[in-house]
Amino acid sequence: MKPHPTPNFCGRLNRREFLGTVGGGFPALALTGLLGAEGFFKSARASGGNPLAVRPPMVRGKAKSVIFLFMYGGPSHIDTFDYKPGMVGMEGKTIAVKTFGRGGKKNEGRIVEPKWKFRQYGECGKYVSDLFPHVGACVDDIAFLHSMTADSPIHGSALLMMNSGSLISGHPSLGSWVNYGLGSVNENLPGYVVMLDQSGGPISGAKNWTSGFMPASYQGTVFRSQGSPILNLEHVEGMPAGEQRLLIDSLNHLNSGHLSPRFDNSNLAARIASYELAYRMQATAPEAIAIDEESEETMSLYGMDRAETEDFGRKCLLARRLVERGTRFIQIYSGGAHNDQNWDAHGDLETNHNLHAGATDKPIAGLLKDLKRRGLLDETLVVWGGEFGRQPTAEYEKGTGRDHNSYGFTMWMAGGGIKGGVSVGQTDELGSMAVEDRFHVRNLHATILSLMGLDPNHLSFFFGGLDHKLVGVEGAEPILEVMA
Repeated sequence: MKPHPTPNFCGRLNRREFLGTVGGGFPALALTGLLGAEGFFKSARASGGNPLAVRPPMVRGKAKSVIFLFMYGGPSHIDTFDYKPGMVGMEGKTIAVKTFGRGGKKNEGRIVEPKWKFRQYGECGKYVSDLFPHVGACVDDIAFLHSMTADSPIHGSALLMMNSGSLISGHPSLGSWVNYGLGSVNENLPGYVVMLDQSGGPISGAKNWTSGFMPASYQGTVFRSQGSPILNLEHVEGMPAGEQRLLIDSLNHLNSGHLSPRFDNSNLAARIASYELAYRMQATAPEAIAIDEESEETMSLYGMDRAETEDFGRKCLLARRLVERGTRFIQIYSGGAHNDQNWDAHGDLETNHNLHAGATDKPIAGLLKDLKRRGLLDETLVVWGGEFGRQPTAEYEKGTGRDHNSYGFTMWMAGGGIKGGVSVGQTDELGSMAVEDRFHVRNLHATILSLMGLDPNHLSFFFGGLDHKLVGVEGAEPILEVMA
């Protein structure tokens, strides 16, 4: 058997070695694109090489898109939607209560009673705090989950759990699973969009919208609500047409598994995916993000006529426009960076929550109302919540700040097959932990997948010798009590 040729470092390389090593191997990448243009990979395409091809639902689902409104940092459930009248009058009282947060495990604490009054809204009579009067007007379309639980009280791991179902990084995020299971109905726009807060992104950054061990085509695309929506779009516009097409063809073969293994790494794939998407978006993106063509009444509905709500309102309106154009999964972050730039109210609870609720209340209500009047709410699932809630007791000796609480917190869902005007689950009289119909993050994920027409316990991706699932090896059942 003839031995494999060894590179000659005296200056003589054969053609294969030259293509495989010069310029970091990009000539081989280019060759792959040229071969594809000549039909060399035609059979691969015919056998289903496009990872974003539309696929039929696994089960009957009512939702076509998801808009996840992520309140990064952990909003206080007992100050927003989980009414605890028994706490009124207990301010400053030290009681025995087990808590576990950033400050570790404690057996007692000083009560910080709810800082906002609660009022009843809608035909269902749901109590909502004065932080969210506009959302309060929409409660008859909302199902509240008051007994959510998570595995970690620490931001980084809790974010990964809420976004990817795992405390460990490297797993595909929820939006990736949705696009993997259903494909994309609009190849000229991202199937999975992420819009970050103007103050920055959440801790762990792109790990929260990664495609993990799936092809890079399924990862989230960070979208900007103003200017060029994708940063790499401007770079592609300045590239020669032939070079643009070459990058696109190369990506197709990369995702189909026909590119040399030396190029099969997530960084290269992600960069080429960005270029490919940007190339296609040159014709379609300007129209999709042309928010200024909306009526003044619509922009006012989202709070775009007020400085404090303009940014989040613009993102919510852009989300509606993307849903209309077939984007499967959209995630909008409220809060970024650290400390009081997000909902992480360790110090002054009132200042923190007044700021973030004030920036999001009207835009969120505007989104729900606009979707409903356009006939889109029935097929668009809207999810609200953070990575965990907050404790009923003060974190420090003085002040109103609350520590993290993963033992019990509130999230809500609307549209897309959800029963409106209902509340399920319950925390104890202080809101310190879920005590009735406890639901884990995996149950939330199972509900979202089911409403999108995907079987959470059978949707899997084979990697490393295992069939991985978003809901883990043990699986999870959807929350049937909120499903219409």
